[in-house]
Amino acid sequence: MIRHIVFFSATKPEDVGRIADALSMLGNIPHSEFFEIGLNRKVDQLGGEVDVVVYGEFRDEEALAAYKAHPIYAECITLVRPLREMRVAADFVSKKV
Repeated sequence: MIRHIVFFSATKPEDVGRIADALSMLGNIPHSEFFEIGLNRKVDQLGGEVDVVVYGEFRDEEALAAYKAHPIYAECITLVRPLREMRVAADFVSKKV
């Protein structure tokens, strides 16, 4: 299972909702096992730069690649890129500790 997490910050505070709404369309891409979008509550005392979080779980590398190659993904990038300041992504496989 690959976990895909992406953090976004808005250039303007009034665009946070527009970013979240546009990112919600990614949930229509059929390749994830689990998918959600959330707004950062900004309660961590060490940082509040992140406005919106995307979290998805994918069966394998092929499913994640198919998700990123989907036309909805490209459309979403077109809508969100002009509104965001920061985008940080991580794809990882959990290890038991």
